[in-house]
Amino acid sequence: MARRLRPVEIDFVGAAPVRLVFARNIAAPPDRVFQALAEDVSGWPQWFSAVTLARATDGGAGREIRLRGGTRFAETVLVAKAPEVYAYRVDATNAPGARALVEEWRLTPHGTGTRVRWTFAADGTAPFRFVLVLARAGLKRAFRDAVTSLDRRLSRA
Repeated sequence: MARRLRPVEIDFVGAAPVRLVFARNIAAPPDRVFQALAEDVSGWPQWFSAVTLARATDGGAGREIRLRGGTRFAETVLVAKAPEVYAYRVDATNAPGARALVEEWRLTPHGTGTRVRWTFAADGTAPFRFVLVLARAGLKRAFRDAVTSLDRRLSRA
């Protein structure tokens, strides 16, 4: 990994200089969605097309993630509260300009399904923050496609 990031905690989700928040309703119930997010980490590449490798580390307390294009993350799980919230902090990455990054997946019941809300909270250099804001539409599309794919996958299981 190229650089270590600032070790922020879960409250960073509400205080980050850049917060990108996306939400979508799906048919799968919260407990199944939580299981796919938190307990089946190695399954992420099967439903999140940007992810090429995902594996739990440190007995599930961390994660190693690789994305298309070569970006890598070493992460620490901050919250795994079934079936409500799953959040992790990036500890090290090769992404230039990043200083702190937390992703939070919040799951709330919505009828018989789930409202999935993903918050991407970040800090970094001015160019990094600018690129994230420009990338909003792409991240929104990636989230929508991933959650739709996850929902299809869970409905078949």
